[in-house]
Amino acid sequence: MKIWKEIQGWGVAVGIGFLLSLIIGIFVIQPYKVDGHSMEPTLNDNQRIYAWKIRHTLDQLPDYEDVVIIDSRVDRNRTLLDDLKEHPLIRIISGTSENEIFYVKRVIGLEGDRIEIKDGTVYRNGEQLVEPYIKEQMVDTGVDQSWEIPEDHIFVLGDNRNHSSDSRVIGPIPKNHIMGIYTKN
Repeated sequence: MKIWKEIQGWGVAVGIGFLLSLIIGIFVIQPYKVDGHSMEPTLNDNQRIYAWKIRHTLDQLPDYEDVVIIDSRVDRNRTLLDDLKEHPLIRIISGTSENEIFYVKRVIGLEGDRIEIKDGTVYRNGEQLVEPYIKEQMVDTGVDQSWEIPEDHIFVLGDNRNHSSDSRVIGPIPKNHIMGIYTKN
């Protein structure tokens, strides 16, 4: 009987720990891995980072120049079930591997902004951005581009613009696809 009570005690402790880990990972902070070179020189390939999820939880937009983790599947709606299924512990238990749906990018535009790329230079609402964080000047494709950022969306670019799939490819990012804001560990 004493052994059974000990096992029950440990089972309850493990269960509470698992539940707390889920709550913290879904609503507060979660680890991610940088995949690729699109955020160099700020972040490197395979670097582990932590994303604060409080703004995601409170349904708030990030600020200009924040580095965010986004769900790149912008053509579908996200739910709380997605957050649960994508939690690292649930992935380990289910045997699901990390796939390349999460992008790490920098916020360039917020709802209501007009983003333009002319001659390899980024403009927000007609003003050229000063971007000391980019790796190199963006290659001029010879085609000017512009986007109006809809309500509850953001526009993101990688710091290594010449090697980044970002809002230039997938379009503005819905607010509920912002997984969290990168914080230095």
